[in-house]
Amino acid sequence: MILNGYNEELIEQIKSWLREDVGAGDVTSSVTIPAGHQSKAVIHAKDNGIIAGINVAELVFQVVDPALVFKPLVQDGDLVTTGTILAEVEGSTHRLLTGERLALNLLQRMSGIATRTRSYVEAIEGLATKLVDTRKTTPGHRLLEKYAVRVGGGSNHRFGLYDAVMIKDNHIKGSGGITAAVERARAAIPHTMTIEVETEDLNQVREALQAGADIIMLDNMHPDRMREAVAIIREQSPHVKVEASGNVSLKTIRGIAESGVDVISVGRLTYSFESLDISLDLNEKKEG
Repeated sequence: MILNGYNEELIEQIKSWLREDVGAGDVTSSVTIPAGHQSKAVIHAKDNGIIAGINVAELVFQVVDPALVFKPLVQDGDLVTTGTILAEVEGSTHRLLTGERLALNLLQRMSGIATRTRSYVEAIEGLATKLVDTRKTTPGHRLLEKYAVRVGGGSNHRFGLYDAVMIKDNHIKGSGGITAAVERARAAIPHTMTIEVETEDLNQVREALQAGADIIMLDNMHPDRMREAVAIIREQSPHVKVEASGNVSLKTIRGIAESGVDVISVGRLTYSFESLDISLDLNEKKEG
């Protein structure tokens, strides 16, 4: 249901994050708020942006206390403005405040990533190039951060080292060259797995083509050089996908896309975003 069926894994992560934050208990709430106190709270946006993680926030409160009632008022992918009420939460004041920080942290970070991603998607609107993320994610948060990229309109690159072969500069050095690396990989992997090769110049592009790479990454190339590389690849092996990567910004991404590449990978989506400002306020109180 939430995040395409990853609930069980996510629940375990939420429990771990709560242990980190709560420890033996919320001291402040326990000494200042009477036992049995009930509250209703609103979660609201203090920034404009794309919401991602509203169901994750709900899951945090469910893990803290299944009796807490969470009512989402927006959906992931919605564009909201400052002041928009995103959700209402009602129940034990102690338990509500126990989950507040973790729920907001996740919602803020994911919404920040979705908002950043949407700006990059809009920058290449009208072009066939696809925007994807990278493995430059926060340890322990990859599932959520890659989900937020999808909410923002981007797509996911490989999730880890296990689901595709990506031969980068250090692999090339360690194996003795692109050809040797591709040959070894092709002999070892199942036929369903692709091989991507990172290249830095046109000579490497030609070698990767000759070696039979499925995807060729153009790393830190100028758009003019990328156009040359794309032309070579299209002429020799039209089925090979072309990815651009390295120093991609909002200012440069459209020019890169116009070079004709199929995919642009952007690490900044998940390591250089600004969290959306989101707050929780109690607006009703009643004694239990």
